[in-house]
Amino acid sequence: MKIRDFFATDPCVLSFEVFPPVRDGTIDRLVPVIDRLAELDPHFISVTYGAGGGTRDMSVEIASLLKEKASVEVLAHLTCVGADREQIDGILRELRDKGVQNILALRGDPPAGETSFTRPKDGFGYACELVDFIRSYNWFCVGVAGYPEGHQEAESFEADIDHLKRKIDAGSDFVITQLFYRNEDFYRFRDAADRAGVNVPLVPGIFPVINYRQISKIVSLCGATLPRELRERIDPVRDDDGEVARRGIDYAVRQTEDLLQHGVPGLHFYSMNRSGPVEEILNGISLPGRNNI
Repeated sequence: MKIRDFFATDPCVLSFEVFPPVRDGTIDRLVPVIDRLAELDPHFISVTYGAGGGTRDMSVEIASLLKEKASVEVLAHLTCVGADREQIDGILRELRDKGVQNILALRGDPPAGETSFTRPKDGFGYACELVDFIRSYNWFCVGVAGYPEGHQEAESFEADIDHLKRKIDAGSDFVITQLFYRNEDFYRFRDAADRAGVNVPLVPGIFPVINYRQISKIVSLCGATLPRELRERIDPVRDDDGEVARRGIDYAVRQTEDLLQHGVPGLHFYSMNRSGPVEEILNGISLPGRNNI
């Protein structure tokens, strides 16, 4: 089923993200996580690449596993990094052959060791170009990324909204945002997108804080802001992972409840390949159209 159809019929589209394991190079350890996430009854689960386009083949394998065995719809990530048109065509044909109908089209981050993105020879330099190429197959539903605080490389917040509009005009069906911790950033982003003529669902991406060192690294890489309220809650217990997770999940519950009260069309949880925190959050909120997990 195409993800855009979920937004047409359901009041709140629930989704999770997983990534291919990189330490042992196999998906065996991920299978139990996928099984448990599937039991939480999401509308879809997305599968990312590693940084710089790594683990691409494993991403396709996991997407196929979700589609065939987990009985859940899948959103496969696809980036412009390190691939020309012919290679991307091959990936799209493989996904289509496996019945995968949904793609999250991203420009992608530079490969490890590189500080800036370089357009691959005979490839794409912008997500909007990739969206246009995917749409030419007349098969896929296409999502793109949004940045509530603006993309780090954008000249300004307004310029980033213009980039988003170009992705929508190229044929995107929905937007999933990067993580954020101040809901007012999302509401500002949503209002600006609406003024620019972005008329597709904007889904907030939620990243529960469960580890102090992890979140400090992630926000520094993506340019997100840890608000004072959250810092004051986790700083005193930074060396106690269990307490950090408890406070981070409580913050995510309150953040998510506020988003629901403001009429978001869905919730997308970055699971970091752990089902427990997502399950705790879902148990703490009331999702429109369904009973608590």
